[in-house]
Amino acid sequence: MSATGDAGPPEGRRDAGGVGGEADEKRVTWAELYFDLVFVFAITQVSGLLHHHHDATGLVRALVVFVPVYWCWVGTTVQANIRDVDNLRDRLGILAVGLGGLFMALAVPGAYGGRGVLLGAAYWLARLVLLLLLIRLPGVWRGPYGVGVLVSGPLLVVGGLLPAGPRLALWTAAALCDLAAPLVFRRRLAAVAYHPSHMPERFALFLLVALGESIVGIGGTAAGARLDVAELAAVAAAFTISAGLWWQYFVYAADAMRYAVEVADSRRDVVRRIFQYGHLALAAGVIGVAVGFGETVADPWQTLGPGSVALLYGGCGLYLLTFGYTRWMMFRKVATTRVGAAAVVLGLAPAVVRLPALAVLVALAVLLVALNVVEHVRVVRAVGADPAPVPPAGSALPVGSPLPAGAPLPSAAPAAPAASAASAE
Repeated sequence: MSATGDAGPPEGRRDAGGVGGEADEKRVTWAELYFDLVFVFAITQVSGLLHHHHDATGLVRALVVFVPVYWCWVGTTVQANIRDVDNLRDRLGILAVGLGGLFMALAVPGAYGGRGVLLGAAYWLARLVLLLLLIRLPGVWRGPYGVGVLVSGPLLVVGGLLPAGPRLALWTAAALCDLAAPLVFRRRLAAVAYHPSHMPERFALFLLVALGESIVGIGGTAAGARLDVAELAAVAAAFTISAGLWWQYFVYAADAMRYAVEVADSRRDVVRRIFQYGHLALAAGVIGVAVGFGETVADPWQTLGPGSVALLYGGCGLYLLTFGYTRWMMFRKVATTRVGAAAVVLGLAPAVVRLPALAVLVALAVLLVALNVVEHVRVVRAVGADPAPVPPAGSALPVGSPLPAGAPLPSAAPAAPAASAASAE
């Protein structure tokens, strides 16, 4: 197996944990879960940077800093997916990358000041460790891991030495290089044996970390407030929004994404499009909502400005629109309800700029609850309208086919969630 496609199974092969009586599911290790704790702090730091500067330039600056933080996590997750990391060498390697991530998180508040070099050097160190962990794989230099060490890492370090304007330009180039690497090297990556169950679980956990930041955005702001009736109502509305975002992903989409990667002819494409790129947008949307909570919960009667509304409604709109992208990439189906809801959210944004923060929160909470109710009804109806028998063991389920409620899964076919056909439409 090669991390770059120089050797390994042919494209379309069902890797370990996939279809057809293959190996047991790969489990997330304790080292990976501990590693995630570093990125809880890192996301909080990115949110803080966006909180202080949430105009258009501030959004770009925060995104440019978030990409290397996210890509460091992605690189570690892919490395843990394609190899057995439950051993001394790889545990120490994951911890070393975690230390690099911690240094990056510490540098984020001053990334465009005196800590730019620290951010770049920490990222370069983390990418170097990841490359060394995979150094025995043929051709590992000629792929995304090599790009991190030879291109984006040096660009971040050099950018940290420059003034703010050139620094942002160079760091933007570094972020684009990292994001483009899986696409540029897609043919080499065709032979990588991705484990189908581990990858969806890891990216779901990352999104859960991002959603945790929304809870911090609510509680951290409200903890120092008077907590009168209006403030408690704002907390309840904000929590309903956060729970609504969680519901959108974990009740329906998470299982559909896992099913998509299990049955895909090209797992490389699903991993790149749905997980590496799609979850970047999902996490960015959640972070925007979390920062918006910090602007609204503490003073529910204040009138919000365009920046705060853009974070709250724009972040939610981006989150919902991303499901339109992922659903099309997985099943070539249009996510009509979520795209429609995103259009309503984004269309309402200019109208609520002059409303009190509490009204802004309640309106968004009502929209998300209504969306989840509509999708629940559609899923129930879709499953009830198609009581097709479960295929016999060993047969393949067509993409998007729902199983009858409560029906047992075939022993050798991947779990096709009922929501894969009806949710997010």
